[in-house]
Amino acid sequence: MTGFDIASFIAGHQNLNEYKEFNWQGSFQDYIDIVTKKPQVTRSAFQRIYDMILSYGVEEYVEFKKKITRFNFFKDEMHGGKDAVFGLEIALMKLVNVFKAAAKNYGPEKRVLLLHGPVGSAKSTVARLLKSGLEAYSKTDEGAMYTFKWIDPNPPEGEENLLGNAKEIRCPMHEEPLKLIPEDLRPKFLAEINKGKKTGYRVTIDGDVCPNCRHIYNALMARYDGDWTRVINHVVITRLILSEKNRTGIGTFQPKDEKNQDSTELTGDVNYRKIAIFGSDSDPRAFNFDGEFNIANRGIIEFIEVLKLDVAFLYDLLGASQEHKIKPKKFSQTDIDLVILGHTNEPEYKKLQNNEYMEALRDRTLKIDIPYISRLSEEIKIYKRDFNENSVRGKHIAPHTIEMAAMWAILTRLEPPKKANINLMQKLKLYNGKMLTGFTEDDIKELRKESRREGMEGISPRYIQDKISNALVSDAYGDVGCINPFMVINELEGGLKHHGLIDSDEKKKTYKELLALVKQEYEEVVKNEVQRAISADDEAIARLCSNYIDNVKAYTRKEKVKNKYTGQNEEPDERLMRSIEEKIDIPESRKDDFRKEIMNYIAALALDGKQFDYKTNERLYRALELKLFEDQKDTIKLTSLVTNVVDKDTQEKIDIVKSRLIKNYGYCEICSTDVLNFVASIFARGDVKKEN
Repeated sequence: MTGFDIASFIAGHQNLNEYKEFNWQGSFQDYIDIVTKKPQVTRSAFQRIYDMILSYGVEEYVEFKKKITRFNFFKDEMHGGKDAVFGLEIALMKLVNVFKAAAKNYGPEKRVLLLHGPVGSAKSTVARLLKSGLEAYSKTDEGAMYTFKWIDPNPPEGEENLLGNAKEIRCPMHEEPLKLIPEDLRPKFLAEINKGKKTGYRVTIDGDVCPNCRHIYNALMARYDGDWTRVINHVVITRLILSEKNRTGIGTFQPKDEKNQDSTELTGDVNYRKIAIFGSDSDPRAFNFDGEFNIANRGIIEFIEVLKLDVAFLYDLLGASQEHKIKPKKFSQTDIDLVILGHTNEPEYKKLQNNEYMEALRDRTLKIDIPYISRLSEEIKIYKRDFNENSVRGKHIAPHTIEMAAMWAILTRLEPPKKANINLMQKLKLYNGKMLTGFTEDDIKELRKESRREGMEGISPRYIQDKISNALVSDAYGDVGCINPFMVINELEGGLKHHGLIDSDEKKKTYKELLALVKQEYEEVVKNEVQRAISADDEAIARLCSNYIDNVKAYTRKEKVKNKYTGQNEEPDERLMRSIEEKIDIPESRKDDFRKEIMNYIAALALDGKQFDYKTNERLYRALELKLFEDQKDTIKLTSLVTNVVDKDTQEKIDIVKSRLIKNYGYCEICSTDVLNFVASIFARGDVKKEN
């Protein structure tokens, strides 16, 4: 038996050309040739991150009369949607607009960008996406960027090797190579290289190289009596690939306890082993420029829980944001070019607002709110990403289980409507894009406008995820192969007792009341599904519709209807028409309007060359289904399930309904039986009420 040949396997899959591209090296003149053809390689960090987001494309749509731009970058297609951000288009539009303004040097590039919102609102996810996106972008031709390293292979006799024992020294802050051009010659160089460029990026050079590179540069200038053309022969230009793992252009800083915080973590520290080589701790070659600000230069730095930083760190943060400079120990101020992105939750932000000593930081902070999702369909996507057929094996999740959990989460985040003609559930449905009778898009805009803090409080998606997980593995429900909404609702309610972020009994009471509201909604949803499954006889609905339309046509034209059986002309069947219209709450006073509406709808279709189909009119379709259900439910005797006395004929009809639930609505054998029993109990309760 032949063993697995790992060498052949790797050789067949590795991309050597890509490796060569990522490790490209050239002379300074080679780099100038690249800059001449592609000036965008010299972009600032903000320009680069803005272009990176746009490179994935955008989608535009109108929601409630407002133009919305969806940036495809935040779908995280590069990782299969693992970190996709759902339902935050408006917040992300604000964030991208900040990047756009900063890319044009309008001011935000001098600010700390602060993502602010409740726990679990995707602040960290947005930061993680920006970091991984920038890393991937630097590997593309469009996002290519360059830095340099020093070589000193043959120092003159009697002079020290400027690199110590090393063959080469990379710029520790991976600076832009154009910074090596003498400052007094930069204006003439820029005028020449930007000649004729009226559109697109123009090459700019801001700031100086890091202290380490400046020391080597000055020593070489002294060696060659100021001949820059000989100095530049010691420079090798290299391709720069950003990488968080390699601490190149992407940094992350997380506060530790106050006793262990040290500002050198941001700006670097002395390398005591190199003092023996270079002779002094003030020699920049004996200094590690490896603080988070240093290594994140030309990219992005993320500050986790930024407002928990020690005051000493905040001073570094102020200079880094406003002046784009940092102050390493024992060295002059050093230029940096990076995006400073922090995130924090509301309690920490309130502390900042109330702390008069933090006024300077507040002034340099640009806050972008990242609220919880308020659209049900988007919230559902979060949980379906984690709980789907591929990730949950051996158990079926009944229809509406995730939907009901998401519905409760949204309800906890919505502010109660100020108008008396709308309740919280209706508000949720309006936000989700469902148009309700009596409400317009202007009403929805007004609802959003009056609810300024909506989404800044409520239940976190993490809590919902935890409770769905509990329901999937809990022994409390026995060894069942399916979990249903009631199991998850029980977990949601039980967990409220120990929820660490709910600080009042009043709020717990409110959340429990909202769970009761969700249960009522679930009852309506499954009743409708079972009704549709029972009345899912297309031929019967089509016949009923044809009969209804014939009568409505005669009624609106003040004509008579020909009876198909007797052949006699008769008055339109008012009883039939009203029995259908009443199913969708058309009052007697509005019946004429509704019938004219139906006839106008049919006429409009005819003008467009289209044939009327009852399925295209949602209200009429629902009315016909309910009418057919009413006519058939007694023949199926669904309520007999409650008494466990089911004859053979009834069982056959129930089995047909179950098969429709499985085929059309995603139920399994277990949950289809459960839902039929549940709906049967609802109808049984209704029968008891009627008897009373």
